[in-house]
Amino acid sequence: MEDVSLLWLFCTFFYIGLFTIGGGLVAITLMQQTVVDKGLISPELFYNMIAISESTPGPVGVNMATFMGYKFYGVPGAIITSIAEVLPSLICILIIARIILQFRENRCVQTVFNFLRPAATGMIFVIMLRITLNVLVNVPSDLKDLLNNSIWKDLFVWPSLAFYIFLLWMRTRFKMHPILMILSGALFGIVFF
Repeated sequence: MEDVSLLWLFCTFFYIGLFTIGGGLVAITLMQQTVVDKGLISPELFYNMIAISESTPGPVGVNMATFMGYKFYGVPGAIITSIAEVLPSLICILIIARIILQFRENRCVQTVFNFLRPAATGMIFVIMLRITLNVLVNVPSDLKDLLNNSIWKDLFVWPSLAFYIFLLWMRTRFKMHPILMILSGALFGIVFF
């Protein structure tokens, strides 16, 4: 893990908070590009952070920022990254609250929001696909491996896939509450991985 300064953490998470339009799940994509793709933490640790952040109360983007700040600098890092993550939203809300009534019916404003909704949905879909592939599928490193017959038996992470199918069945058959699903997933991850 590379050393980073508190100022770098603040600026990075301020940037992430500034461009997170559509919720905390969109922030995960930006965090991955900023922190994982640059080699500051491993993808495995990043996905573990997502699982923990999804399982704990509060906005997932802020939970992730807090967790990463704590990973680098302990409690001061957690405080800095949390503030940096929410500060752009706070500033925007204060500005928008003063002028929203004047521009609420403006066609340009409505057009911008009509563009942002599908863009945010696409970013959420990308991170959902990455998490699914990371957790359920052993992605082969080479096309030759994919064509090899023995790869098919190792293509899936069978315990995870079986548990996922079980939870889907429980949800559809018995209307299992989402909180119980989250707690079951957390317990499954702790016990088996």
